[in-house]
Amino acid sequence: MVRPMSQRLQGLAQSEIRAMTRAADAAGAINLGQGICDLPTPAPVADAAVQAIRDRKSTYTYCEGDAGLRRKIAAKLARVNGIDADPETDIVVTAGSAAAFTCVLHGLFDPGDELLIPEPYYGYHVGAARVAGVVPAYVGLRAPGFELTAELLRAAITPKTRGLVLCTPSNPSGRMLTRGELEVAARVAEEFDLTVITDEIYESITYDGREHVSPASISAAMARRTVTILGLSKTFSITGWRLGYVVAPAAMAEKLKLVHDLFYICAPTPLQHGVAAGFDLDDSFFEGMRADYAAKRALLVDTLREIGLPPIVPEGAYYILADVSSMGEPTAKAAAMRLVEEAGVAAVPGTAFFSGTAGETGEGLVRFCYAKEQGALEEACRRLRTWGAARA
Repeated sequence: MVRPMSQRLQGLAQSEIRAMTRAADAAGAINLGQGICDLPTPAPVADAAVQAIRDRKSTYTYCEGDAGLRRKIAAKLARVNGIDADPETDIVVTAGSAAAFTCVLHGLFDPGDELLIPEPYYGYHVGAARVAGVVPAYVGLRAPGFELTAELLRAAITPKTRGLVLCTPSNPSGRMLTRGELEVAARVAEEFDLTVITDEIYESITYDGREHVSPASISAAMARRTVTILGLSKTFSITGWRLGYVVAPAAMAEKLKLVHDLFYICAPTPLQHGVAAGFDLDDSFFEGMRADYAAKRALLVDTLREIGLPPIVPEGAYYILADVSSMGEPTAKAAAMRLVEEAGVAAVPGTAFFSGTAGETGEGLVRFCYAKEQGALEEACRRLRTWGAARA
């Protein structure tokens, strides 16, 4: 008799994000589903990685990452995020921000602990928690504002609640938590002694002059209980490099180092040298990136409005949730597949971002990603307009 698979994997399957990428590839559709971010990598970052390989910087680093990179991260955190971090004790360079989240789950929580996850959520937060034996508890935020309130948080807390996940700017909604909302979260976390885990990988992609506020910068009390996860994949268009970093008080960071060593050994060494060069880019790079994404956002927002799929305009990141209820399909998955088959454009069903237990289900929504080369995005919008005209 063959032994059964791990019970922790029961009910889990490949994410709808990856599934729609496969569907797009099979149909020859333009993939506006997965946040692949197939834009050019900044030349200084790519060149530094290549040079590191040529210089044979390809052996292990410490499990917490290259010391020079950690010093650059610490300087950036102080300058940009308002976070005071010791590069020797508080920072761990990880094999992607997903690895950082995995280290947090296994290093700071026990099986059976509950983790508050506001929804719509990034599905990997939920899946990784379940594999670690940590129980997701959902905080249902209401469209289109997705406001986080003390009432919603308190209603979801039980005696087993040990942590809270905050994702800002949000994947999938693009919503950015305000300073006021973060102050609310800080008060609730202090009241119930919660560890706060933040996912801020889209921190550099914001619109209309909005300020990204790192939750750990809210107060000294919040900093003591917050684990800040940041990444480099989106900022430098290197999603396949798998590099991120996590910042936490030294006692927490020590546990994260241990798990990172046990699971991953270290992040890819030559690529760490590559991204170190990215920390030397001046502000004009980030201003240009934001302007480019703002133009792409406007193009896709206008297209979706024109074809009768009203968008929720994002404040940050590079995703748009759109209302597809006018298509008359029974499920969001059916609407997404119809877009692939008829329009030649892939999106992700909204149900990938909702549990269905906290009020919203995501039916009637799909998520589009506009982190694409300009020509590909323009062609996708042309296809959508042609499809929309045909069904009008």
